[in-house]
Amino acid sequence: MKIAVIDGLGGGLGSQLVESLRDILVDSVEIIALGTNSQATTNMLNKGASRGATGENAICYTVRHVDLIIGPIGIIIPNAMSGEITPAMAEAIVDSPAERILLGIKQHHLRIVGLKDVSLKQLLKELEEELRDYLDDIYLK
Repeated sequence: MKIAVIDGLGGGLGSQLVESLRDILVDSVEIIALGTNSQATTNMLNKGASRGATGENAICYTVRHVDLIIGPIGIIIPNAMSGEITPAMAEAIVDSPAERILLGIKQHHLRIVGLKDVSLKQLLKELEEELRDYLDDIYLK
């Protein structure tokens, strides 16, 4: 099982995602940190990602070879995250054969009806529940 965690800016959300995933997944699950910049990738690696890669080409290539993609909803919106998500990245993520679990993090200048205003802690708890429903028990601690 290969899971890509995608984040940008400082990688704060991605770091928390990686840390949460490490808490519930067995060590054989490969968590790949994909940062739009080197700081995001480094921060995710420091929280336990198996390996990492940075930038548009790395993201566009890697998302074709993973089983699951996790990140904020902005990763599928061109020019989101202060312009760090390029149109090519968003398209590659949407076109990937991988399953995607996107966190409903509000985006600047975009309103999504039905998106609840909940804490990151609550989103991470909901992600864990979603993963427990989605993944086979062999991948869970």
